Amino acid sequence: MLYPMNLDLSGRCCAVIGGGRVAERKITALLSAGAEVTVIAPALTDFLSKLAGDGSLKWVAEPFQAGMLAPLHPLLVFCTSDCGEVNRRAAEEAAALGALVNDASCPERTDFQVPSRVQRGRLLMTVSTDGASPALSRLLRRDLEKQYPESFGAFLDRLARIRQEVLAMPGGADAHQRFWRKVLNEQILELVRTGRIDQAEEEIRHGIIDAGIES
Repeated sequence: MLYPMNLDLSGRCCAVIGGGRVAERKITALLSAGAEVTVIAPALTDFLSKLAGDGSLKWVAEPFQAGMLAPLHPLLVFCTSDCGEVNRRAAEEAAALGALVNDASCPERTDFQVPSRVQRGRLLMTVSTDGASPALSRLLRRDLEKQYPESFGAFLDRLARIRQEVLAMPGGADAHQRFWRKVLNEQILELVRTGRIDQAEEEIRHGIIDAGIES
């Protein structure tokens, strides 16, 4: 059984061994999360070369050798090399340093999995099948993409503002919780799903008045 969690990688070092297509996918997600990425590989894809050229990532342009990870103090290490022996040595060094290892080619060396995800602004939804069926994971992710369009990201920003307003109102935590349980319903979700964000916000603000917790 896996333990799900969301990591704040802002400013944290993550190392990637290998510079191919798999590394490209891992690095794209890491950079979007604000991680400081160091790639150890003799060659990079064109896309990763551009990222290295503009300073988005650090590139150690040589094959992995023992001792390369220690100066980095990485939190996460991704082993994506085409060479299984390189991945093994990198994973062992990472484990000795206390880093968490992801080696998709060897589940026995993998401490964590990266689930399929759907990002809508600050709204993050993930799907994992514990490696049992990546195809099902992709299918479910596509289903989530259809069910939750980009409008949900914008709506979440509005909800965050309304939440702060509600927290400042009288009534206490119990009243505020009852309000949210009542007002956030399928009708609101359908309004957001069809792009009617203004109407969804209006319905919630009417709910504040109806709940009697207006300031």
